[in-house]
Amino acid sequence: MAIAVVMLVDDEVPFVETMTKRLTKRDLTILSAFSGAEALEKLKQQKNVDVVVLDVKMPGMDGIETLRKIKQTYPLVEVVMLTGHATVETAIEGMHLGAFDYLMKPCEVEQLMAKVEEAKRKKGAQEQKILDARLKEIIGRVGG
Repeated sequence: MAIAVVMLVDDEVPFVETMTKRLTKRDLTILSAFSGAEALEKLKQQKNVDVVVLDVKMPGMDGIETLRKIKQTYPLVEVVMLTGHATVETAIEGMHLGAFDYLMKPCEVEQLMAKVEEAKRKKGAQEQKILDARLKEIIGRVGG
C-alpha cells in the first residue's frame, strides 16, 4: 500500500515527469496535473488525495488561486507550495491561506518526501479527530 496519494501540479512537464518517477520509487501514488484547473478537476474525481504539491507560478490560474480553491472545497487535503526565489512572498501568502509549507525550487527529492510525510501525518491526525468527534456524538445520542 502506498504511503500517500500525492498530486503534483506544475506547468513544467519535464519536472512533473521526473518527480513522478522519483516519488513512485518511494512508495507514493502520484497523480499529475499541469494546471490549477486540471488539478481541481482531478480532485473532484480522486477523493483519496492526501497531499498536493503545487507550483506557485503557473499560467492561467496560479498556485495561490488554486490553493484557495483546494482549501475551500477540500479543507483536509494538505498543500505544499513550490516556489522560485522571486516568489517567496507569494509562498508566505500561501501559508496564510492554509498551505502546509513551502519548498524552494529546485528541491531535493528527500526534502519533498519529508514534507509529504509530515503533511500526510497532519491530515491523518485531523481525520482521526473528526472520527473521534463523530463517535462521541453517536455514543452520546445512544447513551442519552
